[in-house]
Amino acid sequence: MSDRQARPLAAGYSSESDGIDERLWYEHLQQFEDASLYQTWAYGEVVEGRRNMAHFVLKRNGHVVAIAQARIKRMPVFGLGIGYVRWGPVWRRAGMEADLEIYRQALRGLRNEFVCKRGLSLRLFPFAFEDDLSDIGAILETEGFSSLGGEERERTILMDLEPPLADLKTGMNSHWKKSLKVADKHNLELLEGRSGSLFDRFIGIYKEVVSRKKFVEFIDIQQYKQIQERLPEEIKMNILLCQSGVDLCAGVVYSLLGKTAVCLFCATSDSGTKSRGSYLLQWKIIEILKDRGAAIYDLNGINPARNPGTYRFKRDLAGKHGREVVFLGKFDATAGSVGHSLIRVGDLLKTERKRLQRKIAAFQVTARKTENQDENRPG
Repeated sequence: MSDRQARPLAAGYSSESDGIDERLWYEHLQQFEDASLYQTWAYGEVVEGRRNMAHFVLKRNGHVVAIAQARIKRMPVFGLGIGYVRWGPVWRRAGMEADLEIYRQALRGLRNEFVCKRGLSLRLFPFAFEDDLSDIGAILETEGFSSLGGEERERTILMDLEPPLADLKTGMNSHWKKSLKVADKHNLELLEGRSGSLFDRFIGIYKEVVSRKKFVEFIDIQQYKQIQERLPEEIKMNILLCQSGVDLCAGVVYSLLGKTAVCLFCATSDSGTKSRGSYLLQWKIIEILKDRGAAIYDLNGINPARNPGTYRFKRDLAGKHGREVVFLGKFDATAGSVGHSLIRVGDLLKTERKRLQRKIAAFQVTARKTENQDENRPG
């Protein structure tokens, strides 16, 4: 079979592309347990622009059973392009058993549309893990998708929210529970909402942390504020802040769509470190998520080697109810070897840029420590 040869969908299945408006897209998205912020219209519009989005819908016997939003990047010089689907396709409809045949047909329909019809390469970053629904990897391969390979796969901790609150607290690491008690004694004020003013206040403390710790920012938080402004009220991101007097101690931005909540951004000030404000915020979020029927809290990203402190914080929060997982990774379907080669070159350049940014940040931290030591030496 050639790279551009389409495969027919199974009997009863049909697919559509770009025949949907923003309002209907959100109606569909909210019907799926594996919905996420990355598949919202607002996310695609802010990150790539309205003209560079595509929306795919799979139906079975006339009923919507899977959807996927793709962001399109084109290379004007070569006339090539790639469609990128992050945490998609979305296929686990609420109230239905997970049916891998739906997933297979969604992959087939996506490849038919973007690779065979449009002549694009297609990259999927499925919301799936190495130890969860392992059949997904085999289905991707048989449907014409190959693993990117050689990438540093993202890792995270998934906290099971099904047990009672008392059990979730008991399951935490003892150090985490002690820190939560310290936070309770500081009489911190909690602020919760979705407003732009709260988001601005969070950005202020977040930027302070980035500057203080010389973090490399691979994600533009201002983009997320723009996304927030475009999202429908019922699925906007949630902001939770705590303060002592007028001073912010800590803040968290998280998203809840479907059955999974994702912790997107966290920030703690120097005073928040002393008062353990971040511990109080995370426990409050768990209470909120339990009340809203969430099943999983995705603590969003761990790297024990590069960021051991944050790793321990998340690991000890989830405790006995946490599961460390590795994403399956990214998968490509291409229309030809030239497009595939150009995309891989782009991947290598992006990886090298991130590596250099990390080296520069590490050098800045070292230089700052040396400068502080010099200042503290007796004259």
